Parts: sequence; structure tokens; C-alpha cells
Amino acid sequence: MTENSNQNVPNIQVNAQYIKDLSFEAPSLPFILSELTQAPAINVNVDIQVSKTEQENMFVVDLSVKAAAQTADTHKAVFICELTYGALVTLNDVPSEHREPILLIEIPQLLFPYARAIVANVTREAGLPPLQINPIDFASLYREKVAQKAEKK
Repeated sequence: MTENSNQNVPNIQVNAQYIKDLSFEAPSLPFILSELTQAPAINVNVDIQVSKTEQENMFVVDLSVKAAAQTADTHKAVFICELTYGALVTLNDVPSEHREPILLIEIPQLLFPYARAIVANVTREAGLPPLQINPIDFASLYREKVAQKAEKK
């Protein structure tokens, strides 16, 4: 194999991972604990944002997770957790048609276990059972996003 044969091999680098924003509120603790007669209703929303940096082939991927729990009967807030977990990513020699799927599927799949652990730790440290977010199918989310774009055209 010659040295030139490696020049066009796609290369994906995660240069940094970081907590960009973290907010946790449990406005009714500790009193809400005595009101929990059944499992709280939990709602989890996930969003992915990608932005280009000034450097060529470098992108910021933000995975945002918002988790909220409320009592099933009185609908009082148990907790609200908002996390934006980011990554600085370099895509070298990646064809342009593959960039979006990599940035919206592959990179979030790499980030998700870390974001999931942060949410679980924060809820546990608040004195609540750790929230274990179910795995997310980022490929399906991407397909939905592409379908929504197509419908708007």
C-alpha cells in the first residue's frame, strides 16, 4: 500500500466532549416524596443541533436532553432536568453527502451514553431514583427530520 492510498480515507475525530449547559430543578423536594403513591409520569425530549465552526471540516454537535417528571395524580413537578452535551468534531475526507448523517446519527450515538449517565447521576444525587433514559434510535430521528424537510418543500 502506498502512502497516497491513505489520503482519501474518511476520518472522523471527536476532539472534545463537554457539558455545555446543565440545569436541574426539584421545586417540591423533599415534600413531594411523601406524595408519590405511584411512579411519576416522565417525559423525555431529545434534540440535536449541528453548527459549523470557522475551521474547515470542524463542527459542533449539541445533544440536548430535557427530562421532566410529575406526579401522576396531581401533576406536580417532581423534577426538571435540561442538559446540552456537546462535541467538537472534525470530518476529514468525508464526502459531503455523508456529513449530515454522520453528524446527526453517528456522533449523537457516541454522545448519548455520556448524556444518559449525567442525567442518571443528577437525579440520583437529588435523592431520587436515577433516571435511566431508554436508548434512542438516532437513525429514525434523522429519517423523520429528512421527511419533514421534504414536506416543507
